[in-house]
Order: sequence, then structure tokens, then C-alpha cells
Amino acid sequence: MIMTRIIMSGCNGHMGQVITRIVSERDDCEIVAGIDKFRGVENKYPVYDEIADCKEEADAVIDFSAPSALKGLLEYGKRTKTALILCTTGYNDDEKKAIEEASKDTAILRSANMSLGVNVMAKLVTEAARQLDAAGFDIEIVEKHHRLKKDAPSGTALYLAEAANAGAGGKHTFVYDRSDRSEKRPDNEIGISAVRGGTIPGDHDVIFAGEDEVITFSHRAYSKAVFGKGAVMAALKMNGMQPGLYDMSAVLD
Repeated sequence: MIMTRIIMSGCNGHMGQVITRIVSERDDCEIVAGIDKFRGVENKYPVYDEIADCKEEADAVIDFSAPSALKGLLEYGKRTKTALILCTTGYNDDEKKAIEEASKDTAILRSANMSLGVNVMAKLVTEAARQLDAAGFDIEIVEKHHRLKKDAPSGTALYLAEAANAGAGGKHTFVYDRSDRSEKRPDNEIGISAVRGGTIPGDHDVIFAGEDEVITFSHRAYSKAVFGKGAVMAALKMNGMQPGLYDMSAVLD
């Protein structure tokens, strides 16, 4: 059995601790080091402020931290040829370009959502849009998250919107607010609505609304463990992969 050695970036955050627990229950991987400036959490592995300070060798880095950590992660990945699993969202265009450039030197998997269910759903949405958009169905997305989530719409909602738009031939624009206009719904848009409240881990509905019928694809996350499990599976899959930019379809294949 191949033992995959993992560095957990953002190890003391909620997702970092979820992944720490998941890995501790497996016998095919281990966390050899963590990266986090925040302490206050006891781990069974060494924790460093910056990944550049990490002394342990690893096969993959899982990052659930913040975009501000990206530069150091990319430099580390290029220098050590360690696979990077980037689970953080909110990257700007320059950061996305930096990820693409770094993927020439090391394997990088980046996904807006690490849930296997969401990624299967995205494939189904693309296929549905190919047929339903041509039949005149309107496409709407509604996402719900906990009250502490800062970004809206979520990265997953945008990911699903892009999946639907790809199936529809890329002809739609995304609309986030209709309050400033009084007109019927245009045909060439995908509406995205965000709900924030309580402790909802993440709900996403992709609605295809046609004449006299509605088809809805739904995903409900009942805990953040679904994202952690997907990230660990990605780390196992990316161990030894050739340089390149991957998404969760590489894990599903």
C-alpha cells in the first residue's frame, strides 16, 4: 500500500481539523506537517507559520486557508515538485494566472468545491443544459450557506452556473440581482441567488424551468466532512501525477 504524505495548509482552521480527523482514521495517508499562523490547537504533527519553513517531505499539500497563502504554496510546489490541492476560493484573475503558470512545473488540482457529489452534479447539469436550454428552459441557481460566509454568490454556485452555461453553448450571462429593473426575464441569462443564515453548510439547487414543468438538481451538504473527504481523495489521486492543472474530474475518472 502506498502511504501518501500530506502537508495540511490551514491546519488549525475548521476544515483543517476536519481533514486531520479524516486522515487519522485512514491507513493509506498521514499528515506529516501543518501550516498555520494561528496556534491554540494541539496536533500530533509539527506546525509551521509558513510552508517555506516546513522541513518534512510530502507527496501532496492540501490548502484550506486563504488566497494570501497562494504565493508561498506555488513557490513550494515548484521547488519541491509536490502536488498542490487548492481548496481555497476567492482567487483573483492574477492569482488564477499564477496557478496556471505554476502547473507547468508541478501537479495542481483546483476546485471550487471538493465534494464528489457536487462535481458529479456539475456533469449532470452540463448534460441537462445541452438539451433543456435548446428546448427553451430557463436556468436559475439558488445557493444557501451559513451566516458567517463572506462571499456571495458562492464559488460552487458560480461553478454550477459555468457548467450549465457550457452545456448551453456559452451564450448566457450571469445575473445576481434583478431589483434595479422592471422587465420580463431575458432568455440569455442565468440567475444566481444567495441565501445566508444559521449554520447551513451548503445547499445548491440548479433549476431548469420550462413550460408546465420544472427539473431541479439539488445537493445538500449536511456537514463540512464531505469537502474534507473529497480533498483527501484528491491528495491520494494526485500523488505522482505529472505537472498540469487538474480539477475534480481527475478524481472521478
